[in-house]
Amino acid sequence: MSSSKFDIVVYGATGFTGQLVAEYLAAHYKGDSSLKWAMAGRSKDKLATVRDAIGAPSDTPLIVADAADLASLKAMVGQTKSVITTVGPYQFYGNELLAACVESGTDYFDLCGEPLWMREMIDKHEAAAKASGARIVFSCGFDSVPFELGAFFVQEEAKRAFGAPASRVKGRVRDMRGTLSGGTAASAKATFEAVAKDLSLVATLKDPFALTPGFKGPKQPPGSKPSYEEDLKSWIAPFMMALINTRNVHRSNMLMGFPYGKEFVYDEMVLTGAGEKGEANAKLVMAANTEKTGPGAPKPGEGPSKEERENGLYDLLYVAIAPDGRQVRAAVKGDRDPGYGSTSKMISECAICLLRDAPDVPAGIWTPGAAMQHRLIKRLEDHAGLTFDVEK
Repeated sequence: MSSSKFDIVVYGATGFTGQLVAEYLAAHYKGDSSLKWAMAGRSKDKLATVRDAIGAPSDTPLIVADAADLASLKAMVGQTKSVITTVGPYQFYGNELLAACVESGTDYFDLCGEPLWMREMIDKHEAAAKASGARIVFSCGFDSVPFELGAFFVQEEAKRAFGAPASRVKGRVRDMRGTLSGGTAASAKATFEAVAKDLSLVATLKDPFALTPGFKGPKQPPGSKPSYEEDLKSWIAPFMMALINTRNVHRSNMLMGFPYGKEFVYDEMVLTGAGEKGEANAKLVMAANTEKTGPGAPKPGEGPSKEERENGLYDLLYVAIAPDGRQVRAAVKGDRDPGYGSTSKMISECAICLLRDAPDVPAGIWTPGAAMQHRLIKRLEDHAGLTFDVEK
């Protein structure tokens, strides 16, 4: 791959999220002549319009490639070390691109939150990726980077505090301000529609170990209804993204060789506060979750304004619990709207981290946290507005 013309190609650069990724690279790596990147999409004219609108250099290369045209995808991946794709739902638009990257040994990064498709791709392509040298990295956005690294970070602290990792970790959303992305809504909708057509997929979708082929761990908390949590003195409600995040955390544990142990129990919920108000809030969260994939959900390509993105944030609490009840707590915070402002920075830095900080990561199908661990935490803290802190 050393003869590649580009380090990174942003595929889907005319879409809402793809445009934000290209804008981030143009602004954050301005003047970094060692990073060679290009924008790709279906229309050269639209790409040129976006390039000018985001203030990217006028000589930023533009590549015409279409999910429906395999030759164009192969030509695109043949000239780059890595591809960032924001073109989802991936179960509709991702198959050919992923196969082309696997075949050519090109690194691949996406924002996938579709566990059924991910499992299908792992079964189909893992051996070939290992053979070709491709490093395929799923879920490089808000699902599931902060959650996967939150679990990793609190476990590192648990090892220091308890002398061993914790077999029980809770992920709790303390605060989140931002809009669900149209792409996330579309992916969830596509997954539910796929299940409705083929009921045999229900078991895979419900399986916390859907992304750990050959490994089944202990029973996990269902996370399906509100309850009161004594140790946190708060009501908790189901978290919509737990369906993908918990699967990625278990896959991460497996890929790293089970540093959290094989009896690891992990769940994610939203903290809604104490008392009657907390209970009422928990019920409101339940109702809101249903609406997010309903007819009023945002469409792919739609998203919040720049002001809304910049005023967004998230605050995640991680609690590692030792067998004797001792706890270690950590916080992961992000400075932008999670689905867009923060996600576009995270996927960009995942690609740059693998390229520059973690070239030694072997080929295969990865989660970002398992592949890059501390190196990714450092890069996200240095560049992407995330913080990882131990809480007393």
